[in-house]
Amino acid sequence: MQPKDQALEVWGELACFTRPELKVERYSYPVITPSAARGIYEAIYAKPRELRWQITGIEILAPPAYIALRRNETKEKVSMVAVQKWMRESTLAEPIWADGDERLLGTDAKGRTQRQTMALKNVHYCLHAEIRPWPEHAGGLQGMEAQFRRRAATGKCVYQPYFGCREFPAYFELVEPGAPPARRAPVNLDLGMMLYDVFDLSRPGASTDEPAISLFRAAVEDGYLAVPPYEDSAVEKTPRR
Repeated sequence: MQPKDQALEVWGELACFTRPELKVERYSYPVITPSAARGIYEAIYAKPRELRWQITGIEILAPPAYIALRRNETKEKVSMVAVQKWMRESTLAEPIWADGDERLLGTDAKGRTQRQTMALKNVHYCLHAEIRPWPEHAGGLQGMEAQFRRRAATGKCVYQPYFGCREFPAYFELVEPGAPPARRAPVNLDLGMMLYDVFDLSRPGASTDEPAISLFRAAVEDGYLAVPPYEDSAVEKTPRR
C-alpha cells in the first residue's frame, strides 16, 4: 500500500531556519527546511518507533521577507546530565543567570550577550509529506494516516509547532483532498546546498543519537521546492561512525 500525501497549510509571524555554517549570528534560509517541516508534522503526530515523516515538497505561498532582530541570550546552556540529576535526586535546580551582581554571579561579568538574528516575517507555506512506517509496522499505514488526519483536522498537537525557534509559533490547518490548489508566490531561487536534516532518518531514532547532518541541492521553481527522499543519492549524508 502506497502512502498518501498529507498536506498542511502553515503560517506565522516570524521564522528562522538557521544556516548551519553560521556559528554565532543567526541568518535564516529564505524558505523552510525539510527538517523544520518534519518537526511541524511530528508536533502533531509522532510515533518514532513505528514511523517517520518524509517531506516531499514545499509550496511557498508568501514571498520571503527578512527582518533583523537583536535579542539577549544566555551564554551558558543547561546540560542534560544536570537535568537528569535534578529529576533523580530532587535537588534544587541551579539556575543560569542572565544578569546579576557580583554577589550572585561571583563575577561582575554578565551572563547574557546580544546576538543578531536575520529572521523571516509573515511566512506562509503548504507542506506535503508522507508517513513512512518502519518495516515491522507497514501493515498499520492506513490507521496511522487516519490518526494524523483526525488530530490535524481538530488542531491537536503534542506541543505548539514552531518555525525554527520555539518563540516563533507555527499555526496549521489540514488541507483536505480535493481542495483548490494554493496560490504560490512567484518565487524562483537557487538555494545551493541546503540543510536536509540533522538526524539519521534511515532507522528509528533515540534521544541519545548523535547528530547526522544531511544536505541537498535545493531550488525553488515557481514557488515550489521539491524534496527528494532521504534515501535518494541526491541527499548527501554524514558518514556513519
